[in-house]
Amino acid sequence: MTVITPGMVLVTFLVFCRIGACLMLMPGFGSARIPVQVRVFLAVAVTLALAPLLVPALEGDIAKATVPTVVQLIASETLIGAMIGIMARMFFLALQFMGTAVTMLAGFGGQADAPIDESEPAPAVATLFTLTATVLLFSLGLHIEIMRALVASYSVLSVTDLFNPQFALSKVTDSASDSFILVAQLMAPFLAYSLIINFLFGILNKLTPIIPVYFISAPFVMAGGLLLLYFTFKEVLTLFLSAFQMFLANG
Repeated sequence: MTVITPGMVLVTFLVFCRIGACLMLMPGFGSARIPVQVRVFLAVAVTLALAPLLVPALEGDIAKATVPTVVQLIASETLIGAMIGIMARMFFLALQFMGTAVTMLAGFGGQADAPIDESEPAPAVATLFTLTATVLLFSLGLHIEIMRALVASYSVLSVTDLFNPQFALSKVTDSASDSFILVAQLMAPFLAYSLIINFLFGILNKLTPIIPVYFISAPFVMAGGLLLLYFTFKEVLTLFLSAFQMFLANG
């Protein structure tokens, strides 16, 4: 029979602070479409599931912690969890940015569509990318990798290691840099398509100034963009999720 001590309860609450803050910002779990009560319940369930694995190793570190120290630890664990969640969120924000850019490069226009996954309207292509990636996140079991990453984070940042703003800023910056470099590479076919097609129709417009080439070419530009999206959609998401999985394993 396991005896529940005050130290065990305190460590469990500290684990909840990190896990809860992370899941509130993590893609999929932190969606605005999921009620707050459900997210809190999920954070509590994950905490209780991981507590037997984490609490025994952490309980001795704060056995003699004073009240001011406990307050510092609560704030520190919350900020560390938020940092991990933001790092993962950066990848999906970059993917959403890519979808918005593809919308303009492929000639679909920048008109926002009804929001599905987020609380704000976004172009239909951006919603297609982010929503499909979120569904695949759970279908491929990457949400389990998120839990493993949370457990592994205690080997890098223990409970007694207070939040370091400089370290957090460098990690978030690295995550933002890696994610936007990734989507810039994935967006390269659409960028090349936009440059070539607009250059060609620009020359045609100069050769035939009387004909409104821009308006005539718009349907063909959109058709070519849709065709390119059809052939690259699967590969883009495959490469994106592979990079996200590597981030969870090594980030």
